[in-house]
Amino acid sequence: MKKGITKKPFGNFENKAVTEYTISNETGMQVTVINYGATITQIITPDKEGTAANVILGFDSLEGYLKNGHQYHGCIVGRYANRIANSKFFLDGIEYQLTTNHEHFSLHGGIKSFDKVWWNIEEQNDGCSLKLSYLSKDGEEGYPGNLHTELLCKLTADNELVLDYTAHTDKPTPVNLTNHCYFNLSAGKAETILNHQLKIFAGQYTEADENLVPTGKLISLQNTALDFNTAKKAGRDINAAGGYDHNMILNDPDNKAAELYDETSGRFMEMFTTEPAVQFYSGNALHADNGNIKSSFVKHAGLCLEAQHYPNSPNEPSFPNTILSPGEKYSQTTIYKFSTK
Repeated sequence: MKKGITKKPFGNFENKAVTEYTISNETGMQVTVINYGATITQIITPDKEGTAANVILGFDSLEGYLKNGHQYHGCIVGRYANRIANSKFFLDGIEYQLTTNHEHFSLHGGIKSFDKVWWNIEEQNDGCSLKLSYLSKDGEEGYPGNLHTELLCKLTADNELVLDYTAHTDKPTPVNLTNHCYFNLSAGKAETILNHQLKIFAGQYTEADENLVPTGKLISLQNTALDFNTAKKAGRDINAAGGYDHNMILNDPDNKAAELYDETSGRFMEMFTTEPAVQFYSGNALHADNGNIKSSFVKHAGLCLEAQHYPNSPNEPSFPNTILSPGEKYSQTTIYKFSTK
């Protein structure tokens, strides 16, 4: 396969053209990204027999993403990924009221956040990178400050998808960005990910209430259904866990965060991140839809491994800081590396 970037139309959103950009490397891997939501629509990678197929859940049309926006397929979420309790926080003595998209919290930045806006995309000269950018204006979804965000999306010759995020602001503001791809390494041959082998290098998780908002306590994973320090099938203890949607605190963010393996296809994914935590979500709310556009996917059809800071950090002083101030730079690197075994 020839290394490079190709593009083609993918519809229109708010009177702006949405383009599908596909990065290809020499080994047969491809990554496709669109302007809407900085969404990754395809990650095509070979199985152990050399057959390449798409290992994330997605749609063939922009309409599919617009209809199923509540599932956050493949997009960048922000300004604050995950939950902020009661949709508000205090910063420098000022209370900021956020838009509420759930009764007890604001999720993934609000109603029309980073996943539902148009991002500018520029091809880079190296032939294997795209630079995506978005300006979130002061007051958007209730957040203070003009926040300029850039994402460098790169596909390496070693089958690594590298996501490099940077951001700067003109007022102090919470920032917590992540990608929300749903992985199914069988490329859909298995209807669910329950037989995928998963390992997460984490020793604790943030305890949460019935709304999945952290209580402020950190709990050991040892001897619980949430413990993935030894690789196990994603579905083995899923009922005991009540379905997975948990913030796992990484043992050492300078090393590997997670591993995912599908024995049938032989595909193996390794995750690395500079973030302190990973949200493991087992696709509990996915559901089949008999309408014109398939929400496609049954419960547990894919799983997310979302690199992030802790949920609700602006309201939890003991959690790692997520406030970005003027003159500072937010930066994060997350890598998903694909191979077979």
